[in-house]
Amino acid sequence: MRNSALAAVAAVAAAPALAGLYGDTPDAKHAWAVHDWNRPKPAKVEVDAKGVPSDAIVLFDGTKESLERNWRDDKGNPTKWSYSEEGYFYTVPNWKNGGGIFTREEFGDCQLHIEYRHDPNQLFTNKGPQMRGNSGVFLMGPAYGYEVQVLESYFTSSDLEGKDGFVDNYTDGQAGSVYAENPPMVNPANKPGEWQKYDIVFHQPVWEGDKLVHPGSVTVFFNGVLVQDHWEMEGQTTHCKRRPLKPHPKQGPLHLQDHGCVVQFRNIWCRPLPSRWDNLTHSNMSACPQKVMELRRATAAKLFAKIADPKAATAENVKALAEVVSYANEGEYAEAFQAALAAYRAKPGDANEVKGVNGALDVLVRNKVIPADAKIK
Repeated sequence: MRNSALAAVAAVAAAPALAGLYGDTPDAKHAWAVHDWNRPKPAKVEVDAKGVPSDAIVLFDGTKESLERNWRDDKGNPTKWSYSEEGYFYTVPNWKNGGGIFTREEFGDCQLHIEYRHDPNQLFTNKGPQMRGNSGVFLMGPAYGYEVQVLESYFTSSDLEGKDGFVDNYTDGQAGSVYAENPPMVNPANKPGEWQKYDIVFHQPVWEGDKLVHPGSVTVFFNGVLVQDHWEMEGQTTHCKRRPLKPHPKQGPLHLQDHGCVVQFRNIWCRPLPSRWDNLTHSNMSACPQKVMELRRATAAKLFAKIADPKAATAENVKALAEVVSYANEGEYAEAFQAALAAYRAKPGDANEVKGVNGALDVLVRNKVIPADAKIK
């Protein structure tokens, strides 16, 4: 234990030595170096005892107030769906045309958590397999939407075929499917009467005018099991026929379908997500070279401002300026770096110090920021 503790302390103590010029430098599509210590740290998110991240928008927390505050009907009026004091809300049953339920807030790309349950006494088996607790989670609403099917599908499993309770059904319409497109990879449904959980990561299709850049994708964990693995959308949700993708607004409401069946819902939260395609400063896919260079220059300016005396002929100064020019090898930054390097070359330190300086210069040489003969011999 003592040796392990000492090793850990040594690792922590050594960490600052890695700061500065270390990995491959920024380039035309990457504003940050590899292992860049200047790259902003992610925001801290805490997860509460119920598993809800602190940056999530809680859409239903089990209270009637949250139902009334966050949900509406298709016209913006209070929903006709019912609230239970047990902490869930549920659909208007028996083909009473209650209509779907919609979030008042609109979302685009997002992480969504939702739980649902079917009453085993209210599965309309005499109305066909698609009436076994049918609903659906529509991402961005039904007008342009992308549906993850909600259905009682425990008895649809091929493992139960031929046994009591087995109900045959089309596979791209069972629970966990991207409706009418892709069945779930496996069927992890719990029995009717038990709560089911969906964790969905959704990225909408990306368009530039009328040109489709990326079809978007949906990933679904069903009761903790991956059933849709980054499925790329082929079209907008439909029934019986294919409906091609087309441009639409970037945000829409989350919509839960009323299909005439009793379905209960609870514990709903959503985290809006940035699109990978909105990353204009650090991405092989979407970076804008002009935006990248703007950020590189801004970083270079911050680092340069920290150097007390750019003209000092010291090893630390040369390494600090080497880091600056890794972002922007131009203007006063390039002039200061060359001057400090020339002054240090005229009066270098001991072998270990020169080795440290050459380590920083190696990174610049490797990335063709400076010529190989710039290193100190």
